[in-house]
Formats: sequence, structure tokens, C-alpha cells
Amino acid sequence: MNSIAYRLLLVLCVATEIWGIAIDAKDVTLVGAIAGCGVIGVDRLLLRADRYEEFAEAGEER
Repeated sequence: MNSIAYRLLLVLCVATEIWGIAIDAKDVTLVGAIAGCGVIGVDRLLLRADRYEEFAEAGEER
């Protein structure tokens, strides 16, 4: 995931949380928070997969 996509998705999640607070809907706020955690989690998994591929290409094992 490139940096621009990552930041845009996080901004969208934060905007959803703020919108949920503004309309006093706890469900919308919770969805934004969970989606933000999901974006961070997917980014970390993709980063780890990229690092693993680098080790595999070099012939190293962990």
C-alpha cells in the first residue's frame, strides 16, 4: 500500500469518526474507529510481507 492511499484511507476513517461525533451516532463513530484499525493492520501486514519477500530473495530464513 503506498503512502498516499494509506493516508487517504486514514483521513476517511477519521472523518467518519468526526461525523459520527457531530451527529451523535455512536455506531458511526465506532465504525470509523474499527475501520481505522483495519487500515493500520492491513498496512502492517503488507509491510511484513514485503520484508519477508526480501529475505526469501536473499536466501535467508528467519
